Amino acid sequence: MFKTIVAGTVALMIAGAGLAFAQQTPPRDAPRWRPSAEDIQALTDARIAGLKAGLKLSAEQEKHWPAVEAAIRDLAKQRADRMNEFADRMAARRDPATSGNAGAPDAIGRLRRGADAMNAMSTSLKKLADAAEPLYSSLDDGQKRRFGLLLRMGRAGGHPHFWQRRADAGR
Repeated sequence: MFKTIVAGTVALMIAGAGLAFAQQTPPRDAPRWRPSAEDIQALTDARIAGLKAGLKLSAEQEKHWPAVEAAIRDLAKQRADRMNEFADRMAARRDPATSGNAGAPDAIGRLRRGADAMNAMSTSLKKLADAAEPLYSSLDDGQKRRFGLLLRMGRAGGHPHFWQRRADAGR
């Protein structure tokens, strides 16, 4: 008898939790929160400041920092531009006034857009690598470890193609 009551109680709790969770899920077409340009800028500034502070650069190493910072900022700006473009495309697809004109892109269009994005990212990552190479070569072993760790942590939203996949992948 006791086992039956406990089993029934557990079953009701599980069913009730599922219903409560289902009620909390916002509708699919509800507007989602998007960080503002100021939010993105503030987070980029914080990541860059954290990277620089974590490296504890010497006066000699500090000379190489401006090029690295500029390359990181360029990557962050490109990513923000891509995200805004994507949000605009999705908004156009949801808008009933333009829904007939802006349907889902075909497979070839998606492939071309993806290839263009990869090409732009490739160019930017090469610029970051070129800018960071003089600084990286001047770092000691501890700074190199922190550089790789902090650079990976700086990826926006953990996105695997932001800044660089791994600073120490070749080691």
